[in-house]
Amino acid sequence: MGSIQKKPHALCIPAPAQGHINPMLKVAKILHSKGFHITFVNTEFNHQRLLKSQGSDALHGLPSFCFETIPDGLPPAQNPDETQVFPTLWKSMDETCLGPFKSLLTKLNASSSPVTCIVADLFMGFTLDAAKELDIPEIVLWTSGVGALMCVHEQHNLLERGLVPREASSFLANEHLDTMIDCVPTMSERAKKASAIIFNSFYELDSDLLDALSSVFPPCYGVGPFKLLEKEIDESVEFIKSNLWKEENTCLKWLESKPKSSVIYVNFGSTTVMSHQHLLEFCWGLAKSNCLFLWIIRPDLVDGKSAVLPPEFLEETSSRGMLASWCPQEQVLNHPSIGGFLTHSGWNSTIESISSGVPMICWPFFADQLTNCWSCCNKWEIGMELDSDVKREEVSKLVIELMNGDKGKEMRKNAIDLKNKAEKACTSPFGSSIAACIASSFISLVDLSAIPISGSLPPCVQIMFRQVASHLLDLPPLTPPPLPPPPTAYSPPTSPIPHREMKGLLRIGRKLFRT
Repeated sequence: MGSIQKKPHALCIPAPAQGHINPMLKVAKILHSKGFHITFVNTEFNHQRLLKSQGSDALHGLPSFCFETIPDGLPPAQNPDETQVFPTLWKSMDETCLGPFKSLLTKLNASSSPVTCIVADLFMGFTLDAAKELDIPEIVLWTSGVGALMCVHEQHNLLERGLVPREASSFLANEHLDTMIDCVPTMSERAKKASAIIFNSFYELDSDLLDALSSVFPPCYGVGPFKLLEKEIDESVEFIKSNLWKEENTCLKWLESKPKSSVIYVNFGSTTVMSHQHLLEFCWGLAKSNCLFLWIIRPDLVDGKSAVLPPEFLEETSSRGMLASWCPQEQVLNHPSIGGFLTHSGWNSTIESISSGVPMICWPFFADQLTNCWSCCNKWEIGMELDSDVKREEVSKLVIELMNGDKGKEMRKNAIDLKNKAEKACTSPFGSSIAACIASSFISLVDLSAIPISGSLPPCVQIMFRQVASHLLDLPPLTPPPLPPPPTAYSPPTSPIPHREMKGLLRIGRKLFRT
């Protein structure tokens, strides 16, 4: 009798923030549905938050989907429900987590199912050192927009050309700026050590940037949107959730009573904070628009204060507004009553909105939100940008235009077109994301003998299938493919305006790492 082949074992470790945990859990579920044993690693702090928000049994998992923890190196938090300060958290983990992570790998490798690959968030750079030492292939997940990694790579060039004013007094006054910018070169160098880099995007959305990045980094693949690939997972892991806040599902019942495309959904994500004055500008702008709205207001949304709305606003909008502290966002965006999204332009929110065909009003806060906003408004034409110093008149004007104006109708048409392309990328046998999954060894290999590699297929799909056919068929599923011949070296653009996309990325580079 032949030996029983063991399941491949993927260890998935996200960065310890809501916007990083969500996509990594989707990746883990997708891999599990393809036959992988999964170990999902949270920090001890976030493990306790998940138990509180999801229930004491939420992380018991399954025999083939297990949870582990490592410490983040920080002292116990005074408020266990408060989002941790990122620069301090990243620095602590970078300095203290390699040892605990290696100990966890050693423990798992001594079990009956040793780890055969690591899928790690790029911010968790210490994992690459452990993977190299233990000779374990590692695929890196970049959870931000593709354009942000281009800005990370071009950071030195941006500084040299004076496009990022590091000497500006307003920037130097911010205590976090040096920490955020100084980690950028490290991230770029670490990314080059991975077997491949995967993105929660698809080729048709970011083809120019994916091609450019693949010339300087390991192969870069858009294998999303994860939301659409996740539809095919087995029911056994559907109960595993990742929200650090308790969801209020009553908003879904409220949406059921509203007409199609009549409600604007307002959510500024898990980390954005604003002044009390900006909160007032948003609330009275929404009131003045006379549109139906669903507004998610986290308890810590206002910097240093509780997010308290004026009683007059609550009274005036009681018949057309719904407030909640957190919600199941994907279900909300998929609801037919939703006609627009007022967002901070985090990448998870952006790609989920695209996947649902919902146009956006963008109010970016920091980091990749700036690049995502620019792409939505200028490249894909599915968004409109609010000024950072938001005023109620502008909020009202853009909400009315988005929900009822001609520009809003055109953006909705563009958003639905991108939604259709995303679905084709993830569901068609020749879809670009399906091909990228295979080419990156992201899922188990399939029988490729009947798949054509020429003809009418998109060039990106032909290239990826050729790579699979030539490099992967005779190798174990989890062995990363050999790197293709070195492409022509990528050189930073020398002209002031190299092309449309780079122009926008360079323009917002000066604000990219503001906090």
